[in-house]
Amino acid sequence: MTAKTMEELVALCKRRGFIYQTNEIYGGLQGLFDYGPLGVELKNNLKQSWWSSMVYERDDVEGLDASILTNPAVLRQSGHEDTFTDPLVDCRSCNARWRADHLEKQECPACGSTDLTEPRAFNLMFKTAVGPVDDGSSFAYLRPETAQQIFTNFKNIVDSTSRTLPFGIAQIGKAFRNEVTPRNFIFRVREFEQMELEFFVEEGSDEEWHEIWVEKRLAWWRDQGVSEENLKLLYVPEEDLSHYSKATVDIMYKFPHGLEELEGIANRTDFDLGSHSKNQKDLNLTATVKENKSSNSKLAIQKRDTGEWIVPFVIEPSAGVDRGVLAVINEAYKVETLGEGKERTVLSFPAHLAPIKAAVVPLKRNNEDLVKAAHELKDQLQSLRLGRVVVENSGNIGKSYRRHDEVGTPMCITIDFQTLEDGTVTLRDRDSMEQERVHLDMVGKTFQERIVRPDSR
Repeated sequence: MTAKTMEELVALCKRRGFIYQTNEIYGGLQGLFDYGPLGVELKNNLKQSWWSSMVYERDDVEGLDASILTNPAVLRQSGHEDTFTDPLVDCRSCNARWRADHLEKQECPACGSTDLTEPRAFNLMFKTAVGPVDDGSSFAYLRPETAQQIFTNFKNIVDSTSRTLPFGIAQIGKAFRNEVTPRNFIFRVREFEQMELEFFVEEGSDEEWHEIWVEKRLAWWRDQGVSEENLKLLYVPEEDLSHYSKATVDIMYKFPHGLEELEGIANRTDFDLGSHSKNQKDLNLTATVKENKSSNSKLAIQKRDTGEWIVPFVIEPSAGVDRGVLAVINEAYKVETLGEGKERTVLSFPAHLAPIKAAVVPLKRNNEDLVKAAHELKDQLQSLRLGRVVVENSGNIGKSYRRHDEVGTPMCITIDFQTLEDGTVTLRDRDSMEQERVHLDMVGKTFQERIVRPDSR
């Protein structure tokens, strides 16, 4: 069972310290959110799972962390200055602004008026001044995607790593889009993070690789606890493709507000590297290089067997971290009936994503021996570097269990007076609520066995 409404998730996220509205004490700022103590752990765990599957577990991918500020020439050549727009309409009655393609009826959602302006293009990119004088002559864009910095670093990475095709470059980082109507909690926001891979292949093998990456990305989301029944593949119609795309498959997820895109896997052809290559006749490249007077590079690679210079095609799996967090929270959310009119709320995260991996609970908060033993065990488990471990020193076992069920902690370990006598503790499982008595010597091994990330397929 997932959440019935977005409001359920919003309330839980604020109450338990996952996500807050940014600058809330000043009324907030639309489309911007802050990740609290548990939210930042969940977010980092999701990113680490992606990075491990993309970089550590493969022999054909390198990592990158590129700058956010972007030379305008980059986004001019990529087509963003001309095409990265949304259709915007104004309501003449109440002055509200809306995306035209989000209006189910040709009327203002705020006041119901049908007196709307004609749609006009609204560029989504944020500008900022560069240097001490803000006179409009020197500016940069906040990047609207992480992909372009990967493409502009293509030659640097090939030269420094001696990579040959096929290979990929992975990056996780912030991106910024001046959304007209941010909505649905953290689903559509103005500042967000992306997990993007640009996988470079030879033309002719691109369609096969596209299919491979669609299947790999579906398998990865299943490993993050997202049920297959809530996932659907959307093959984007040709008329809806981005200007750079030969084919795109969107992984759609059933969010509380409806079926929406979770990740897109695009075949970008040779558009990007060709666009950023210098415009000279002697390039001898297979790509159709656009007019480019500012680039001084040939973003191409030599085929190992023939030495021919080619511009690779690119397969791009691109996922939003924030959308991923929302999907994972929604998928984990459960309200269970316990009998006698009692309920418990549980976030049944896969253990590798859980913000807190284990809670050590002393039976009595004012007993020095119990509290000391709890901290010693916590330090032992924390030293295994599998994630955050805490001491829950509330003095109420029942409430401690319920709190950690609600934040998704897979394991609670109770230190009681019997622990002081024979060195045994009680392990409680979050999902089954079953308890077992084990010796302290076995806790570390059990913890390691349970807090693992499933193998990527």
